[in-house]
Amino acid sequence: MRLTNYYLGGDVSKGYCDFVILDDAKKIVEPNFQLDDTPSGHQGLNFVLKEFREKHPYAPIYAAVESTGGYENNWYHLLWEMREPLDLNVARLNPLGVKRHRDAKLQRVVTDKISARNIAEYLIAYHERVIYNQKDYFSPLKRQWKFVRMIKKQHAQLMSLLESLMYVAHPQMIKYCSEDVYDWTLAVLKQYPTAENLAHATVKTLSTIPYVTEDRARELIKEAKTSVASALEPGMASLIQATVEQIINLRKSISSQVNEMIDSYSHLFPEIEILTSFKGIAEYSAFGLLLEIGSIDRFPSVKKLASFFGVHPAYKQSGDGTPIVKMSNKGRKEPRWILFNVAKSAVVCNEMIKDLYNEYLERGISKMSAIGIMMHKILRIIYGMLKHNTKYDPEIDKAYRNRMKKRNKNDSQPYRSKPDKNRRYQAYDRNAPISKRQTKKRKQMKEKDQTQKKDENPHQSIGGKGNE
Repeated sequence: MRLTNYYLGGDVSKGYCDFVILDDAKKIVEPNFQLDDTPSGHQGLNFVLKEFREKHPYAPIYAAVESTGGYENNWYHLLWEMREPLDLNVARLNPLGVKRHRDAKLQRVVTDKISARNIAEYLIAYHERVIYNQKDYFSPLKRQWKFVRMIKKQHAQLMSLLESLMYVAHPQMIKYCSEDVYDWTLAVLKQYPTAENLAHATVKTLSTIPYVTEDRARELIKEAKTSVASALEPGMASLIQATVEQIINLRKSISSQVNEMIDSYSHLFPEIEILTSFKGIAEYSAFGLLLEIGSIDRFPSVKKLASFFGVHPAYKQSGDGTPIVKMSNKGRKEPRWILFNVAKSAVVCNEMIKDLYNEYLERGISKMSAIGIMMHKILRIIYGMLKHNTKYDPEIDKAYRNRMKKRNKNDSQPYRSKPDKNRRYQAYDRNAPISKRQTKKRKQMKEKDQTQKKDENPHQSIGGKGNE
């Protein structure tokens, strides 16, 4: 006799969680109950599940909560601790998948109780696709990575603000920030926040700032005296100084956090050393890639990994429209952003990627499209390194490319059109009410078939009689 499976769904909110237990038939076995994220609430869940296990001693129990930005961690940790004593199967779900499942049911009313039931029903509907009992070894690293990404976003926002302030108070300095805002530029702005302040500076004082030579100091002062700055109010100087100080402090915080992350976790994850063996992947990018990929065993093929990153080619054709092939761009932006920066670095410092990139440019492909191709290429290399637990070896890639070129050369044969299987029940009807584009397409196909038949049998006409 087959045992009944039971499914515990938990909808986590800030400070509490709603639970429900369903069976295989999606019937409620344990009605909704709500517990607070406190010691007594955790004891309550432990008591409920122990009592339920006593009633169903041999039945499999599957429990899951959604990822909610960290609010689910305490509940997930509790379920993980009860996993062995109560023989539970625990999972953490992607909320987007649960939402798509709910939308497919055309539900209009959403409450915490209904959400908990939707989570349990999702476990039933996609039982084979849910990954249970997966230990999150990257949890501490994720928190530090998230913090660094947050202060980097703050840095980018302040840089944008500084640029707008410089445009009206220090426009001649913008040309020195075309590629990046260097430390010497920030030092100049901190000491001389407006063009008016800089115009009254002396060459001797200005040249004491690191990387500001006497010639550059003379040039800066000369440009400041003829500046077209329009923001002359007294508060502008203090605003620029405060913005510059915040940027400097954030840069120090980013540098210290990245160094601490490298020192604390590099030796714990051997994958970091493997990833950084590829020129173009720095340690910071390696941490980001590792956090996004997780265990490489999650991806049975490199195509699955490319789809996860959203860099796989997407083919679209509908009706008479022209077929379009482009990068999918589906999925999260964060992993693609990391891979994009890696590709930009690799086309400069990695000889193999640089040569391949220039080869595509010579074919007439745009720079951004070539970068996209390099992103896909680098991701395949990353998959190979992590899958075989080996460092990057350009000779392996060269041997693979030569093998593929040889195979394509051997497989190359003159074009031979094949019958269209989609039209096996009816040939193309010239009287069909089709568009001009489809008419032209069918005419080209017919001419190609006639040419092929002539090439195969030049002594026989299309009608089957000899040409005498």
